[in-house]
Amino acid sequence: MMLKKWLLTAVAVGLSSMSAAAFADALADIKAAGKIRVGIDLGAPFYGFIDDKMQPVGSDVEAARLLAKDLGVELEIVQTTNAARIPNLLSNKADLIISSLSITPERAKAVDFSIPYGAIQAAVGAPKSLDIKGMDDLAGKAVAVTRGGPQDKLVTEGAPKAKVVRFDDEAASITAAASGQADIVAITPPIIAAIAKRNPQREFEVKFVIHSYELGIAMRQNEPALKAWVDGWVKTNLNNGKLNDIHVKYAGVPIPDEIVQKANAAQ
Repeated sequence: MMLKKWLLTAVAVGLSSMSAAAFADALADIKAAGKIRVGIDLGAPFYGFIDDKMQPVGSDVEAARLLAKDLGVELEIVQTTNAARIPNLLSNKADLIISSLSITPERAKAVDFSIPYGAIQAAVGAPKSLDIKGMDDLAGKAVAVTRGGPQDKLVTEGAPKAKVVRFDDEAASITAAASGQADIVAITPPIIAAIAKRNPQREFEVKFVIHSYELGIAMRQNEPALKAWVDGWVKTNLNNGKLNDIHVKYAGVPIPDEIVQKANAAQ
């Protein structure tokens, strides 16, 4: 009887430990560690990049710093590439991803997203001399994209006759366009403006906008406490203007009103 009772107790303890592990609370773990690991692509101006003092800066970097400060923990930036953002999250190298990550149905199958904290436009940029007005005009032309980004999929599917040239990060795409290695790039309007600034002689400009995406903060699935806290943080900082101030500082334009309205409508 004593042996049977001991075995039952051991099994119960084991099941309890397994249950605790299965339902670990990421928010509690972050607070206990005193640190939050945020994945950010530092090759994506204006969202994340390295300045002339070799320090990480950008709108997503400042947003991550604000989030860590409000949570009362230290920020650890986990540098990632565009394509590695979600894999880094799923492999537990990061607690959150704040990295110009657009909310899509495909990504939502793998991760949970916060309510939108901003928006990003996918646009096509090229020198002023090129006559490009829509996707059909990309047929037979080389178009530079960032590997794994939303523009990659949009151009691949929307302009099947285009010659898609993929770069590992947005910094490489900028360099290619500014140097003349690529004449057409599918990226965001602020980055097209950065290309024009890098090499004014190329007269780079936005030719047309392909699509507009909502940006979300990504986290691993089934973390209700963390998601509730992040959603509340986004809503608070959209309403108090702090996230908008960060966006204007780097992008030169405000966060669209519909993003704020959607946050306020969220439960």
